[in-house]
Amino acid sequence: MARPTTILKTIFGRREATILAGAANGLFARIIEDLGYEAVYVTGAGVANMYLGAPDIGLTTLTEIAGHVSAIADAVALPLLVDADTGFGNPVNMVRTVKVLERAGAAGLQIEDQVFPKKCGHFDGKEVVPLEEMLAKIKAAVDTRRDGDLQIVARTDAHAILGLQAAIDRAGAMIEAGADVTFVEAPTSAEELAQIALALPVPQVANMVFGGRTPELGQQKFAELGFGCVLYANAALQAALKASHDVLAALKREGSLASVADRLAGFDVRQQTVAKPKYDELERRYRL
Repeated sequence: MARPTTILKTIFGRREATILAGAANGLFARIIEDLGYEAVYVTGAGVANMYLGAPDIGLTTLTEIAGHVSAIADAVALPLLVDADTGFGNPVNMVRTVKVLERAGAAGLQIEDQVFPKKCGHFDGKEVVPLEEMLAKIKAAVDTRRDGDLQIVARTDAHAILGLQAAIDRAGAMIEAGADVTFVEAPTSAEELAQIALALPVPQVANMVFGGRTPELGQQKFAELGFGCVLYANAALQAALKASHDVLAALKREGSLASVADRLAGFDVRQQTVAKPKYDELERRYRL
């Protein structure tokens, strides 16, 4: 079988705007795999929100992200594109970041040019590092990966600070430094998305943040533009947040789940999702 890194490289290379749903834990990744998606996006914002109960403002550490990647890689067989933020420091930190996350099970790493600590790409108040520093990080990532197909996805947040053309120019320089895929974050119109796809020679990433700045064109339109993938990084998180709030509010208000029973996964569905039958078989096989 092809390595996960090679599969992810192929997905990008098709330029069919493959949808990558985001997971912050093994449970969401299991759902993504069960539904037939081809890869999982390990969302840094999702880990910050779900694990820390904190916003996406650079509070997570490399070891925390690596622990989540390792758990998700154990839970599913799909390739994992991992949000590695800024590489957690300078180019030397990037060397360690690539080693740690590749060992944990990443098939691709998304790294960005924000000042550390970073912010969500759809927040105000972002800053970017000098281009030379970002190019050094990309070169460090490319030099460090053990698997040549490990995808280095270079993201720029320069659009909101320096304008679209500057962001495209930065992305072009990142490609020259060795990035396999680029990702111009937070374009604000269909015209800007088309301009990005036309201007840059490698596969592109679009990021759909529900309530964010980038318009949702739909997979077919993104495929027509030639995007490599479209991220829905926190759709599962936002759905779970809404459902959890509504169900727990009803339970608090009414003292019962009766009125919201249709919003709960059944016990059997829950056990099937976490592959309990597989563990039952292991127990039978190794019973003393």
